[in-house]
Amino acid sequence: MDPRTVTVVGSVNLDLVAALPRLPQPGETLTASGLRKVAGGKGANQALAAARAGARVRLVAAVGNDGDAQVALELLRRDGVELDGVRTLDAATGLALIEVDETGENTIVVVPGANAQLQVSRDDVAGADAVLSVLEVPDAAVRAAAEHADGLFVLNAAPARPVPDAVLRRADLVVVNRAEHAALPGVDRARVVAVTDGPRDAVLLRDGREVARAIPPPVDAVDGTAAGDAFVGVAVVGMLEGRADADLLARACAAGALAATRHGAQPSLPTAAEIDEVLAR
Repeated sequence: MDPRTVTVVGSVNLDLVAALPRLPQPGETLTASGLRKVAGGKGANQALAAARAGARVRLVAAVGNDGDAQVALELLRRDGVELDGVRTLDAATGLALIEVDETGENTIVVVPGANAQLQVSRDDVAGADAVLSVLEVPDAAVRAAAEHADGLFVLNAAPARPVPDAVLRRADLVVVNRAEHAALPGVDRARVVAVTDGPRDAVLLRDGREVARAIPPPVDAVDGTAAGDAFVGVAVVGMLEGRADADLLARACAAGALAATRHGAQPSLPTAAEIDEVLAR
């Protein structure tokens, strides 16, 4: 059977990742032990996560006409994500400034660049089995993705900001972490809401009622940068595969846990076989 198709309307960033012994306090200066440039952006990360989970994925996004764009798109291209929907604009490619401490905790500051200029039409998303969007792109792009989606519509409501009621009501799944869930009024209007809480657990809410809960497998975390993106990409594929709530949630949790064991955003994202292996232990 042909793989299910997912179109991601989202962001592309080049991540500048500084490794620190601990995260700095306000006004404090620390010396990093290293700096790496890694492909990232919530949209791009989730596109790659869904592709590695077995879907056929197309990315609709915007990058700048600069060398950063080539680095940011390299792993997507290598793993077969379709990039014909990526526009090159007269702007800088988005950047994320990331601090990661020795326990894997991080802080992230995003400089949107070309992401802030993304525009979406019906043709960009028509025909996909699922359309996935994030809040690192303009509200108008998210609304268009929701309005024109033919199949499932999934929203990762991060970074948290108010979401139009029509988008929430159209969503078949909204994924948020616990802080985002508390900060987004009306989020439970979506048909299904997944609420993550890092290494502790994740719950699935249907019509505001808990229908499944999963605890991620214990791991030695080194960088949690794309753990949430791994969760989202695998959850979308699980929905398309028709998995039961508990199974879908367990796989998504395992994907997030695996991502946290590796450095960098996109390099950390697991394959379906790796998720199967950790769940079989």
